[in-house]
Amino acid sequence: MSFSADALAAPGRPVLRIVRSGGEVQVAVLPGPALGRAHWIGLIPDDATEILLSTVPGTILERVGRRSEASIVLECAWHRPGNALAALHARVTGQARRVRDTLRGGVAVTRQRQFARWASPRSTPFTGPVPDLAIRCIVLARPGQGRGLSRTLASLANQSFAPAVTATFRDPADGGTGAAWDPVLRPADLLEGADALCLLHAGDELAPDALALLAASLGGADLAYGDEIGPDDAPRLKPDWSADLAVANGYVGRVALLSRGLIARMSDRPLGPVADAAISLGIAAALACRRAVHCPRPLGRIADLPSDDDRARRLLATGIPLRGVPPDRLWPLPEPPPLASVIIPSRDRLDLIAPACRGVLDATDYPSLELIVVDNGSIDPAVLAFYEELGRDPRVRIVPFPHPFNFSAMVNAGVEAATGRVVVLLNNDIGVRGAGWLGEMVRQALRPEVGAVGAKLLFGDGTLQHAGVVVGLAGRAGHILRRRPADTPGHLGRLRVAHEVSAVTAACLAVTRDKYRAVGGFDAEAFPVDFNDVDFCLRLGAAGWKCIWTPAAELYHFESFSRGPSVGAKRERFEREAARFTERWLQVIRHDPFYHPALSLTTFGEDLE
Repeated sequence: MSFSADALAAPGRPVLRIVRSGGEVQVAVLPGPALGRAHWIGLIPDDATEILLSTVPGTILERVGRRSEASIVLECAWHRPGNALAALHARVTGQARRVRDTLRGGVAVTRQRQFARWASPRSTPFTGPVPDLAIRCIVLARPGQGRGLSRTLASLANQSFAPAVTATFRDPADGGTGAAWDPVLRPADLLEGADALCLLHAGDELAPDALALLAASLGGADLAYGDEIGPDDAPRLKPDWSADLAVANGYVGRVALLSRGLIARMSDRPLGPVADAAISLGIAAALACRRAVHCPRPLGRIADLPSDDDRARRLLATGIPLRGVPPDRLWPLPEPPPLASVIIPSRDRLDLIAPACRGVLDATDYPSLELIVVDNGSIDPAVLAFYEELGRDPRVRIVPFPHPFNFSAMVNAGVEAATGRVVVLLNNDIGVRGAGWLGEMVRQALRPEVGAVGAKLLFGDGTLQHAGVVVGLAGRAGHILRRRPADTPGHLGRLRVAHEVSAVTAACLAVTRDKYRAVGGFDAEAFPVDFNDVDFCLRLGAAGWKCIWTPAAELYHFESFSRGPSVGAKRERFEREAARFTERWLQVIRHDPFYHPALSLTTFGEDLE
């Protein structure tokens, strides 16, 4: 299936509903036509009676074709034989969903290093109307950048929507073209009566319709920005507005328009030398921005990326109280730190609950905590003896939960018993890795605008287990970059800094008690076992609080050791909860704002689809 959409259409992946003869409805979330056009390959069951396609207004269905499953298996075997073998095994064991996803991962997903080949048949020109907007484009040049400056000016001259003014500033030490840059210039000095500002480096090249698309996108927003091709030819596919990420690593970049209103609200601190001016302007914009619009397609090629050291130096120059720590840790703990209530739901399994509790009580350096174990009817004498030992610690309480297993209800019971300002949900299969993890989560949870806070979780072998939840992944929600090395930077280097995500796992989740109660806690009726944490985070988001994932809190998660695999009746229960989740949050599944619409929901590795 091939479909296209206008570049200014509201974000939202198309959704395909397949009605089967027995009344079952399968839901497939298709790739978004971010570059203008998208293609989808999917398995339609033999007993399908109806196929319904839901799209955003303006989407055009261009082509529908049919291929046999055998041809897909053969193509998969040629390109990714491991996927073909896994799909055949899933077929034999009756795992229909895994068959579909594994084959799609083999034939419909492309690695980012092949972006140019992938993008070519998907890119369409912008032909929409452009508002009457005066744009001032400034190009900053340093010594030896004459050729790069020529390329930048040529790309500006080739714009379908011409800027009102193009000005070039050079390093004062360079005798080249343009006026000498004055380090005491402030953001307001750059606009000179224009409606919006675009600040580039010599060597940056804008796509011919870049300014037209940015101007049409800006509307009443403070900032409009597009994706980029980096100096290494790799795509920089950006999320929608993420204030924490913008401050921490400047992901917005230079292919952007800053409105007059935004510049008026910025700090009037000098922008510094020519080499730092774009960084300084980006930081000031990120701190002052109230509303930004993302145009999710590459609108230019940038000549360079600032180093982390350069960015940290300019952050210090802004007066932000970094005190020598990385830029994602801008929020100090109050003195004295508030009481944090760590809540662990559990049943038996001394091999899990003992090290989890000892990690909290003995290997965590947070000075004010209480530990609440919500016990679901343990009968193991060794566990009961351990609880008796724990009870001698005044920081510990054992809360009985003598009811059928319901993870959400257990968590709610723990929060009800908690007295801390911050509650921290912790699975019994979590292992403490560093003493400072709790303080890092509490400092984020105390921010007025933050709801839930998640940690960087590793499997026992040291690979990534949790780096944030993408809503829509695998059709519902999933952990991005599972099983990657622990030091994986993630796209745009996101995993190196604290940043917004749509949801985090309850295996390790911090939130203030008042915010937890404000949204009604976990939904024990709809999601007793699965999707309760994602649903909770999305309800926090709907109430105006954002979710933060931080790499500064790092722990082990020996995932689902205490629950075992989801098969048989457990699988049926999972599918029921998954259907409820899809019905409740379909609009977020169609567009997770922190995951680019061109990226795959089939695989977990930030591939293209």
